[in-house]
Amino acid sequence: MSSQLENQEKTGETPEIETAFTENNDEIAILSKKGYQYLKENRILEAKDAFNKILALEENNNYALVGLGDSERKQNHFREAVDYYNRCLAVHPGNNYALFGLADCYKAMNQFHKAIDIWEQYLVHDDRNITVLTRVADAYRKIRDFKKSKLLYLKVLDMEENNAYALIGLGHLHYDFKEYKDALYYWTKMLEQNEKAVDIRVLTSIGNCHRKLKTFDKGVYYFERALQNDPNNFYALFGLADCYRGMNQQYRSIEYWNRILEKDPKNKVILTRAGDAYRNTGDYRKAAEYYNKAMDIDFDIYAALGLALICKGEGKYDEAVDRLNALIRGDQKNYRLYIDLADCYIKMNQRNKAIDTLRAFQKIGIRSTAINEMLEKISA
Repeated sequence: MSSQLENQEKTGETPEIETAFTENNDEIAILSKKGYQYLKENRILEAKDAFNKILALEENNNYALVGLGDSERKQNHFREAVDYYNRCLAVHPGNNYALFGLADCYKAMNQFHKAIDIWEQYLVHDDRNITVLTRVADAYRKIRDFKKSKLLYLKVLDMEENNAYALIGLGHLHYDFKEYKDALYYWTKMLEQNEKAVDIRVLTSIGNCHRKLKTFDKGVYYFERALQNDPNNFYALFGLADCYRGMNQQYRSIEYWNRILEKDPKNKVILTRAGDAYRNTGDYRKAAEYYNKAMDIDFDIYAALGLALICKGEGKYDEAVDRLNALIRGDQKNYRLYIDLADCYIKMNQRNKAIDTLRAFQKIGIRSTAINEMLEKISA
């Protein structure tokens, strides 16, 4: 079973077709061979035509039904593909190719539990099928079952040291669970195996680990390597901008935020990040321009906060207070708004209002170390 499935994954062909039908029906054998060859060449319409001709000759032919399912799956018509696979399984229970295609469809439709149920049927009979093991591990990762996902990825590595899919999967698994050092370990192993033909996604993944670990200078190295391969890669540009922001080199971060905006001028998140960078350099006019561009697209609380902070930075405390109070009315659980509002009151020599602001947040019942520390400091 294992070798057959792996062969189908690599070639799109079903190995037994010619043998299975030559003795019974030469026409079906020829059509089957043509259909799977068309699938391999991505000539979907011709493949469908060949498989439908088989069904006209034999209503429930399993190779034709699987072939039509594969044709629909290749076009991302997953529901239609599911219908063909199920039709095959109704007549030919346990057909390996129909089950395999069905599981892949469920995975593509984010119905991971259904996909797992099907793939685990294979593992009962063939628990050393690497193709299936990595798919099940991926599915468990998607439903955030860390233990089962890791167990299967490691089983693959025991069978095939440095298997690319398992290393990448383990990297994503640990990253998803905020275990960035472990994610870095697996992605670095992946990079070591492919230094000459490095995948840009591995470089940006390693960069992101360093970004999360706040080892920004190391992150810069990997994002710059990624840009050498693709000068307009969004993730590399974003990573570099964010690393320079973390290193408090705002002028350099601005360069990369703007490079993203050259390609995507309506990106609200990036407009706000660029606004933050300009504000932190003291260029309030430019910062306000970017924040307002973001707000013109749609309301953004961070852009609105940025505009309030510009008012605070310019000493326009009354306007800053009005803006911050309006934001709190819309987002009462955002502790940062209370801290900035309290800071405005302190700068206006209204310490009691600052204390009342911080206590108002505490009454909501959400614990915030930053709120508690500020309250303790100004109450002393």
